[in-house]
Amino acid sequence: MPVLVMKFGGTSVATVDRIHRAAKRIGVEVAKGYDVIVIVSAMSGETNKLVGFVNDTSPLYDAREYDAVVSSGENVTAGLMALTLQEMDVPARSWQGWQVPVKTTSAHSNARIEDIPTDNIMAKFGEGMRVAVVAGFQGVSPEGRITTLGRGGSDTTAVAFAAAFGAERCDIYTDVDGVYTTDPRITSKARKLDKIAFEEMLELASLGAKVLQTRSVELAMRYKVRLRVLSSFEEQSDDAGTLVCDEEEIMESNVVAGVAYSRDEAKMTLISVADRPGIAAAIFMPLSEAGVNVDMIVQNISEEGRTDMTFSCPVDQVKRAEKAMNAAKESGSINFHDLVADEGVAKVSVVGIGMRSHTGVAAKMFQVLSNEGVNIKVITTSEIKISVLIDRKYMELAVQALHDAFELEKA
Repeated sequence: MPVLVMKFGGTSVATVDRIHRAAKRIGVEVAKGYDVIVIVSAMSGETNKLVGFVNDTSPLYDAREYDAVVSSGENVTAGLMALTLQEMDVPARSWQGWQVPVKTTSAHSNARIEDIPTDNIMAKFGEGMRVAVVAGFQGVSPEGRITTLGRGGSDTTAVAFAAAFGAERCDIYTDVDGVYTTDPRITSKARKLDKIAFEEMLELASLGAKVLQTRSVELAMRYKVRLRVLSSFEEQSDDAGTLVCDEEEIMESNVVAGVAYSRDEAKMTLISVADRPGIAAAIFMPLSEAGVNVDMIVQNISEEGRTDMTFSCPVDQVKRAEKAMNAAKESGSINFHDLVADEGVAKVSVVGIGMRSHTGVAAKMFQVLSNEGVNIKVITTSEIKISVLIDRKYMELAVQALHDAFELEKA
């Protein structure tokens, strides 16, 4: 029988009633003739509670035991979902990561999936099981220890299973009914997209859109897994939600597909750095080693052998970046006059595969922001996106103005 993967996030399984509602959706797909692999998250709030228990018990915890604790939330949901399906006379059983087994690296709390053998689950399908309820977010290391995949890891689990089993589709059930042109909380004109290309979704996810986890979209793009994002709280139809698919499946795209934003950004500038070969490496290697996630980078014109280097990073990593730069200065590997941090900025981006074949998108974006009196601090571009760093207080204004200017409310 064809295989379908269905993933239910924390809000979709937050209570026993919601688990029952999700189970009814699964039953509908079983009735259509699918063998279904269901990936479940922990019940909403459960993982945070378990992380809190670990931190209260051992602030400098053993990462292996951390994974053993925080992965247990998914086990509870998987067992309850299997029981609910059995009560509905749907042959189902639960699977923990090590039982499949989901083979991962040994990087505890941020492991990567290396292989998902299909033999065990396919054998059970052959024996009459119709639904395999798999605990998402977890796997097993080569050493035989439980691992977890990091925040949003259940999305990654779902896509990896769809790729491994050659699933017809991977449905991601969440608390929103699809992917929108921008955050509907910022502009009421935001429109749900029927389809979006993998590349566009990957850019939107990495630029702040919270609908799908970035790693899951990367995986879907690599293995051509058709993803559908839809709400577990609304009536379902065959064309519900948003399909994330190959560019070839989309007949005609708007030049811009969506506007993304990231609120909590910081801009850091090293003033008067020596302009010499290797200076960029001397700056960014210590930042990398300190775990600072550097995004935009701009180097000013050199004068008298000195230059300014500006980069952006998440605002909660500013202290880490300052410590790394000051340590590099003390060691003599870099020499700068001052380090200035601006913690009041936000990143706003426009994304669209149509940019490849249309000119003038950047000019239009900059003109719109200029008309609204929004000053641009840093600009970066790629083939299908343009991002700017602006004062955080103008973020919502900028998103609304760009959404209007590119007429994203129109299909």
